[in-house]
Amino acid sequence: MGKRNDDRSNSMNPNNPAYQASMDNRSDQLNPNHPENKDDQDEDIV
Repeated sequence: MGKRNDDRSNSMNPNNPAYQASMDNRSDQLNPNHPENKDDQDEDIV
């Protein structure tokens, strides 16, 4: 329970770099203007 709980604590703590990395990743995945998503959007339009 130790390591798993520590990882969760890190990602839920706004003062921890793991939290910011997690939020950045989530924002990138939800951002329709992110460069990674541009190629996928072009394929959907037919």
